[in-house]
Amino acid sequence: MMVFILFWLLFDKTVENAFVNIGGNNPGVFIPERDKQFYFWIAVIRSMFFSPIGEEFLYREVIHGSFTPKFGETAASVFDSLAFALIHIAHFRLIYISGSWHSLPFPVIRWILAMFLASQVFFRCKQYCTSIWRAVCAHSGFNAIMMYLIFYHLE
Repeated sequence: MMVFILFWLLFDKTVENAFVNIGGNNPGVFIPERDKQFYFWIAVIRSMFFSPIGEEFLYREVIHGSFTPKFGETAASVFDSLAFALIHIAHFRLIYISGSWHSLPFPVIRWILAMFLASQVFFRCKQYCTSIWRAVCAHSGFNAIMMYLIFYHLE
């Protein structure tokens, strides 16, 4: 939520706000109000279960686990967070504005930094609670809040 608020305060509803771009691909902005809750639940359930489980096991278990023996926990967390952040460029790398595709390098860098920091939080949840499921829950909560804010606060 802090990431959303920070982007909102800095960029309002401009194209430099990553959530505006993510929301632009989200039917929540365009569907009739009477159907919004139905579509919200479809989107939020998917984003709370599939992405967090798959991503946390990939980044916090497979990638992190591959680097830990050689580099240690801290460096491995940097590697898995970089991988996590870079894959999430897909949400924001190219955006469609007024009939053509654009790349906004500075907003992309801010988005990568935000995703890196979110990934570090997920790693700390796993590390301090000694369970991958804590990271999954934190990631799930992050996605649920993000979907809620996109569906109901970007109009």
